[in-house]
Amino acid sequence: MTRLARRLGLRPRQERQPEQAIRSQAVRTPAVRTAPAQPAPRPRQPAPAAPARARIQAAPPTQGRHLVYAPKLDGRADPGEIVWTWVAYEEDPHRGKDRPVLVVGRDATTLYGLMLSSNAVRDGQPDWYALGTGAWDAEHRPSWVRLDRVIVVAEDGIRREGAVLDRRRFDAIAARLRQGYRWR
Repeated sequence: MTRLARRLGLRPRQERQPEQAIRSQAVRTPAVRTAPAQPAPRPRQPAPAAPARARIQAAPPTQGRHLVYAPKLDGRADPGEIVWTWVAYEEDPHRGKDRPVLVVGRDATTLYGLMLSSNAVRDGQPDWYALGTGAWDAEHRPSWVRLDRVIVVAEDGIRREGAVLDRRRFDAIAARLRQGYRWR
């Protein structure tokens, strides 16, 4: 051990056993660091706030599952409106995307919705209802509503209102939800 190392209060390196050497390679933390190998990294900018995430439920919630058509253009999302929010991918809940969601229920500031998809592969699949086109899609592509996956969203997690679904289509979706998915 050098005199400089002693003055700085550094301890000498100890001989490692082979098992310890293997473990330390995975961690890659040196026992004693006398000088930085590279310049210190710049402080990072704070990450932007994460979008509010919607929770997913396979069965309808115990509250808010009364289907009532009540759209009001008052800036708040109401049953019968299609809004945009962040929805997690089913296969990886840590990832997702903004997508349109049909609001079908409300409990105070918690919304219950069904996600929409413009993917034509949904046509004829069980648990998907053919909705047709509407103002929620800028390209006016046909959309399908997923009936077996309830999206639970805090009201402040809504990005924007997309459109009001007409009463006839909302009632058709409500009938399917009551018939096969335990909604009232």
